Amino acid sequence: VHLIPVNPIREDGLNPKSRKRIMPDLLTEPPAIDPVYEAHVYCNIPTIVERSMEGHAPHYFKLVSVQVLIRHGDRYPLYAIPKTKRPDIDCMLLPSRKPSHPQLEAFIKHMSKGSAAQMDGSLSSLPRYPSHSLCEMGELTQTGVVQHLRNGQLLREIYINKHKLLLSDWTAKQLYLETTGKSRTLQSALALLYTFLPDFDWKKINMRHQWSTIFCSGSCDCPMRNHYLEEEQRRQYSLRVKNNDLEKIYVDMAKIVGIPTRQLRASNPIDSLLCYFCHNVSFPCTKTGCIGMEHFKVIKRHQLEDERERQEKKLYFLYALLATHPLLNQTVNRLQRIAEGKKEEVFVLYSAHDVTLSPVLSALGITEARFPRFAARLVFELWQDGKRPKEHFIRILYNGADVTFQTSFCKDHYKRSSKPMCPLEKFVNFVKRDMFLVFNSTSYYDACRRRPL
Repeated sequence: VHLIPVNPIREDGLNPKSRKRIMPDLLTEPPAIDPVYEAHVYCNIPTIVERSMEGHAPHYFKLVSVQVLIRHGDRYPLYAIPKTKRPDIDCMLLPSRKPSHPQLEAFIKHMSKGSAAQMDGSLSSLPRYPSHSLCEMGELTQTGVVQHLRNGQLLREIYINKHKLLLSDWTAKQLYLETTGKSRTLQSALALLYTFLPDFDWKKINMRHQWSTIFCSGSCDCPMRNHYLEEEQRRQYSLRVKNNDLEKIYVDMAKIVGIPTRQLRASNPIDSLLCYFCHNVSFPCTKTGCIGMEHFKVIKRHQLEDERERQEKKLYFLYALLATHPLLNQTVNRLQRIAEGKKEEVFVLYSAHDVTLSPVLSALGITEARFPRFAARLVFELWQDGKRPKEHFIRILYNGADVTFQTSFCKDHYKRSSKPMCPLEKFVNFVKRDMFLVFNSTSYYDACRRRPL
């Protein structure tokens, strides 16, 4: 990877200190796991036109509901590497700065007017868009806003313009909106909705607050979920201490920074380094030396190995089934109501985190999926068969790719079906019954309390 000095001109016309580009231009996917390529995918820099398979069905099918689960967009790190200068990222929204979006300026104006929205509890006190000249920890960046303006625009072209899911006289009852209490998830939801809705009317925006990152609402008491999470964390720790390359890198980085190795490890340096990488800013230096691409590659490679082992060992899968049942059960209940003819909540948006999406993908059996990138989206589409109106089908899409037949409950159906979707009852049976079979249980309550044999 070549380090190419660049000298961008600041907004005030002054020439800032030289920065170095650290992100290579990767056009094709490498044949083997490449930590730099995977980091590039994770950043999800909005530069290329995205192709998507959303909204595809035989012409006689009618789209009746769409439920979307998103991860927030690009954010400033949650952790800082001790004794280094924080990455110099500006979280003011400037339409003239890249990456931008044709509707960014209008979005900023609209967000500054939003007094008429109904927002649960603490959500009403959160800012509607990022606005700090030096980002605060965990704050959504301009890149993160643009990622979701693009998501909303893409979904609008398919679901509003093509399939008329919501008409120009749409009502608040046709939406269900829920977000965690972080500014980055609220702002990501608002950015997506701004470019998605036929027109963005604050009076029709009713945003619910979800205190739990796994969206378990009133069904969060699950001792066995916590047990499997603890077992999974032990597995992670065991893999980490066995990785000699990783340990050497941590020792070397700790010397550069001038702190004990354990303190560096606790500061979760990959979170901070990914911010430098995604924003093309050179990694931090001290008088002793510089953290470099080799440090980054080893830590990122270990992260990828950890994800692979996580799939094999199944502890995370057991955690995921129990963690996501309340959210999937809510999803299934809503789809069933709409299939029965209810016209409410036809578009649903949950704005969440990687720790929300990742277990949902695992629980559904979508093992091929990458770890949720910034602004990842998981979509559940409900379709009605025009020739047999009582029959309903679902499609599941992850970042625009159709993953319906990667799910554990619809893998076999694919071999016998000519339709590119899955019968709704297969999803219902999975959530209401089959999710508990591996625990030798018949209900969520029982599975949450039954100790493994």
